[in-house]
Formats: sequence, C-alpha cells, structure tokens
Amino acid sequence: MGMSYLKSLLIAAGIIASVTSCRTPKDITYFQGQENGQSVDVVVPNYITAQPDDRLTIAVHARDGQLAEIFNLPIQARQQGTVATGKGSTSSRSGSNQISAYTVNSYGDIEFPELGTIHIGGLTRQEIAQKIKDELVNRKLLKDPTITVEFIDHSFTALGALGNTGRILFDRDKLNLVEAIALAGDLEINGQRQNVKVYRMVDGKQKAYTVDLTDPNSVYSSPVYYIQQNDVIYVEPNNLQKRNTTPLGNSTFTPAFWISLASFAMTVALLFVK
Repeated sequence: MGMSYLKSLLIAAGIIASVTSCRTPKDITYFQGQENGQSVDVVVPNYITAQPDDRLTIAVHARDGQLAEIFNLPIQARQQGTVATGKGSTSSRSGSNQISAYTVNSYGDIEFPELGTIHIGGLTRQEIAQKIKDELVNRKLLKDPTITVEFIDHSFTALGALGNTGRILFDRDKLNLVEAIALAGDLEINGQRQNVKVYRMVDGKQKAYTVDLTDPNSVYSSPVYYIQQNDVIYVEPNNLQKRNTTPLGNSTFTPAFWISLASFAMTVALLFVK
C-alpha cells in the first residue's frame, strides 16, 4: 500500500509539472477572433483640436509677400532655450531659425496680429486656417491668402509595462490607440492586454477608460480609440510580474516547487511506511 501511495504522488507531481510548464497563455494575442476577411466597425475619426496651453504655428502667405508678413510672427536667429515673443506667444528654436508659436489661453483664444483675439478652441488645423483666412478676406486685409497651421509638441504619456515609457511626441492630426502603443514600443510580454487603461481629461475631470486589446470590438469601438493630446496610457503588469515584487515571488507557481513538495511528501510517507 505504501508503494502504491508513492506511485500516486509521483504521477500527480508529473501531471502538475506538465500542465504548468506546457500551458499556452490565451491573453497574449491581439485582436482575437477577427479572422482573415472579417471586418469590424471603427468609431468615427476624432481629429486633434486646439486646447488650452496648446502651442501652434500659423504662417500667412499671399502674392504680396511684404503685406502678408504683417500677419506673421517674427522669425529670429537661433538661440538656446525658449522665450516669449509677445502676448500669448512663445518661441521654440529649431534649425538655423526659431519658429515663433502661439499659445492657446485658458479660454481657447490666441492674439493674432492685426486681427486681435481669435477663438480657436475645439477647432482642427484646417478649421483654424479657414477661420483666419475668412477674417483676412472679409476685412479686406489680404486677397486669397494661404494659411498654414501646425501644432507643436503634442504628446501623450505612456506608463507601465510598455517598451518605451514617458512623454511621447506626435505630429499627426489623428492618432489611434494601436499606433500610440506602437510608438511606445508595444506592450511588454508581462503587460495585461485585457486591461489597458487610457486616462483623459473630460470637463475638467480625469476619466478612465479600459480597453481589451485581445478583443477587436473593444479596441475599435472605444471612445479613446483615437488618442488626444495629453492622454495617459497605462498598461498594468500581469500577476506574474506583480508576484516578483514579493519575497517568495513566483516560486510557488513553478513546476520545481510542486516537484519539491511531492518529494517532501514522499519522504514523509516513507517514514510512516517504515
């Protein structure tokens, strides 16, 4: 009877070791269930719009170049650092010249040469350009001007189990979550793909959204599928990684632990058999 008991313990230990070492995780693969040729509905694109504290450049061009220059901030020689160039504008230096930039105030306004206060909060680059063009034409200040608007230093913050963390710059009018994660170096293998958090300021409050990267419907239908400036993407580490922060770590979840436990049990059993 003693030997039969020992055999049972050995078989149990072998089964446990096989199961724990050969099991394939099901929470690693992205977009599960979307097979070749299958389509998934995607939320309407959400383009980047001007928000308070945003910085942007606005260039005015026209046939009469000298007249158009009146409506442009000055371009200065390259220096180190950043300085203010006037009310509501700052300068960031790049290349041999510094690019003068406007800063959107807390009301969503900028101070534009000759035009004065212009409200651009909530407008896209194209809408800002069209608004300024209409103002210049309607006031008969320029004929058929071309307006170029560029956002400066838009970024999101990446935290947690990602390849690259920190503040990540982007210069696109729309950036989706998958592209943002790629810019952040993708999730580490120990990142929870089913529990990706995106934090966004909504009406003055920080709101949290959860996205499951293994479920294509969760990704493409999420209200945060299109990233906004100043969003925070946080990837929580999985339980395996969390346990590594404790003294025993994951030792109790390894095949070696269970084999050692079975060996100990057999030793004790032999003592009783004898």
